[in-house]
Amino acid sequence: MQVSKEELLHIVNLADLEINENEIDKYLLNLQDILNFAETVSKAPVEDLDITIGANEAQNVFRKDEIEVFEDNQALLQNAPEKELNMFKIPKVIN
Repeated sequence: MQVSKEELLHIVNLADLEINENEIDKYLLNLQDILNFAETVSKAPVEDLDITIGANEAQNVFRKDEIEVFEDNQALLQNAPEKELNMFKIPKVIN
């Protein structure tokens, strides 16, 4: 599949990207390489392969969630940019 300059500019517009006129050829080549690779992968013979969900049969191993008391709070907080009431003070992220 060959990508035209117009198709590339349409994709750039949809993705709300800003590219210079002199970068268009580079982007065309990169997009063409990606599409060629996708085409190669889609043609790979997979009919006789077993279904694989993961690379191995390992399962999640959960550890027991245990509360531990940390004895040296001052050492923990010594490099904190800001602290308040023996805790890290961080900027508000939710209004």
